[in-house]
Amino acid sequence: MEVYIGLLGLVFSAGTALAIASLGLLINEKAGIVNLGAEGMMLCAAVAGVMVTVATGSTWAGLLAGMAAGGVLAAIFGLLVIWLNTNQYATGLALSLFGTGFSAFVGTEYTKATLPALTPFQIPFLGDLPVVGPALFRQHPLVYLVIVFAFALIWFLYRTRAGLVLRAVGESPESAHALGYPVRRIRLLAVVVGGALCGLAGAYLSEIYSRGWNEGMVSGRGWIALALTTFATWRPARVLLGAYLFGGVTMLGFHLQNTGVDIPSQFLNMMPYVATIVVLALISRNPAFIRVNMPASIGKPFYPGS
Repeated sequence: MEVYIGLLGLVFSAGTALAIASLGLLINEKAGIVNLGAEGMMLCAAVAGVMVTVATGSTWAGLLAGMAAGGVLAAIFGLLVIWLNTNQYATGLALSLFGTGFSAFVGTEYTKATLPALTPFQIPFLGDLPVVGPALFRQHPLVYLVIVFAFALIWFLYRTRAGLVLRAVGESPESAHALGYPVRRIRLLAVVVGGALCGLAGAYLSEIYSRGWNEGMVSGRGWIALALTTFATWRPARVLLGAYLFGGVTMLGFHLQNTGVDIPSQFLNMMPYVATIVVLALISRNPAFIRVNMPASIGKPFYPGS
């Protein structure tokens, strides 16, 4: 039982980066923008976080630097696709390729960097419980904050006027514009917030989860996060559950290997992607369900003068 509870704790830790990035991309897509550059933003944020943490000795400063890096790259992407009306998919792919190459270039000197030790954290009283306490209630604060943020996002999207406006922009930007809402600025703000969250996810990977920088260390999580928003049909609670599901698939493979099951490492590396393909294939069998939940104007440019 202790082994499985410990495994559950690892699932929460592994799924946190996916949850943060996916919630950021969900905000983008609720506003009608698809950003395929998540992988590149997460890589740039991961190396930026390590660089700032090494320079300052503060993990939290590194996390903020990761958010800033993701936000800046997302702002550039937003200006291109929202004001210059470049193709969202091509621009996102270019951003992903740029981030992959740029992070590898600037991160060369940081592959062996030593990060400061993390300050131990535990939820009062719960962290002292036997067995479950150390596994579930002594995680990094971000593991718990992302859960709180997911429910706060539900409240924002479905219980506030600002959330209603954001969803309206994603459903029908022409109607929102006719009512006097600044569609382009709202979309840009959503893109920047989403990019900052992708940046936080990348910095979490390098500073909290893997504790260091390695070239390509995001390992496709940005692409899985994009698929996860579709898997969750653009619902924050489902995004959270899906992130832990994929985190569980990742950790299950390592657990089986540790228990003596002979599994090639290549198979372990491909398991999350196989799970992604299987889930998307199952969802695609019911396209009507996707259309009902998908923002109507997702991926479509908006021309205020038309």
